[in-house]
Amino acid sequence: MTDQDCILLLQWALPRLRLQWTGFRKVRRQVCKRISWRMRELDLPDAAAYCSYLKQRPDEWQVLDSLCRVTISRFFRDKRVFQFLEQQVLPYLAYPLLAGGEHELRCWSIGCASGEEPYTLAILWETVFRTRFPGIMIMIVATDADETMMERSRGGCYTSGSLKELPVEWVARAFKASGRNYCISDDFKERVTFLRQDIRKSTPEGRFHLVLCRNSVFTYFDEGLQEKMLEQIAAKLLPGGALVIGIHESLPRGQGREQFEVWSDRLKVFRKGTSEMRDPRMDLPAASCGNLQSPRFKINCKLR
Repeated sequence: MTDQDCILLLQWALPRLRLQWTGFRKVRRQVCKRISWRMRELDLPDAAAYCSYLKQRPDEWQVLDSLCRVTISRFFRDKRVFQFLEQQVLPYLAYPLLAGGEHELRCWSIGCASGEEPYTLAILWETVFRTRFPGIMIMIVATDADETMMERSRGGCYTSGSLKELPVEWVARAFKASGRNYCISDDFKERVTFLRQDIRKSTPEGRFHLVLCRNSVFTYFDEGLQEKMLEQIAAKLLPGGALVIGIHESLPRGQGREQFEVWSDRLKVFRKGTSEMRDPRMDLPAASCGNLQSPRFKINCKLR
C-alpha cells in the first residue's frame, strides 16, 4: 500500500470512527504500517479491497480503531510542563489538602501508553514533595485502551533511551538496572494503578485533583467527541483541580470549556474555575510574583 493510498483510506475511514485526519497526518506512517500488516493477514491486495472488507464486516471497524492508537511516549516529555507542575500546580493543589487534614492527592493520566507519564509524575512527587508534604500521598490512576501497553506499564522496565530526559539523580533514585533495561523501583511503582479503559466508554471511579490528558483526546478525536470527553473530564475534576493537555492542543468549545480558566496558555494548563477556592493572589501578573512571601505563593513565574 502506497502512502497516498493510505492517506485516502484514512481520510475515508477516520471520520467513521469519530477520529480526525489532521491529528494523524504527522504520525500516519505508524498507523499505515499496522494497516498494511492487517491487510496481509487478511490476504487483501490493496486499500480498496480493505475498504470493501470494512463495508462487509462491521466488526472490522473495531480492529481498525485499535490499529489507529498512537503510542508515542517518553519520560519527562515536554520538560517545561513538568517544571510548571513542580513550581506552581502541585503546591497549589497540595497546600489545601494539608490545611484540611486530607491525605491523598488524586491524579488521572489519560492515554498513558506504556506508563512513562504517570511514572514521571510519581517520581516528581516522591523526589520533590514527599518531605514537604509528609502526610500526603500521591495516588495516580493511569488508563489506556491498549492491553499490551498496560502490561508494559505494569512491568515498569524501559530502555536507557526512554530515560534520557530525566534528571540523572532521579534515574539513580527511582530505577534499578536489569540487564539492558532500567526498572522502576517498587516505592514509585506502587503510587500508580494501571487500568485498561477507553475514555470513550468508561472512566475511573472517584474524582481527581489533577488530570493529564496530553496528545490523545484533543489531537485524534473529532470535535464533537472532544467536547463530550471534555465534559466527562470536567465532571471528574474536583473544584479548583488542574487539567493539562498537550502543548500543541487546544480545548474545544462547548459547555465543558466554560468550566475552565487558563492557568498557563503556553503550556496548556487549565484550572477548573470556582470562586470558593480561588485566591486572588494566584491571578497577579507574573511580574508581581516576587512579592509573594507566603510559602504557598512563593513560586517561580517564568514559565507562565
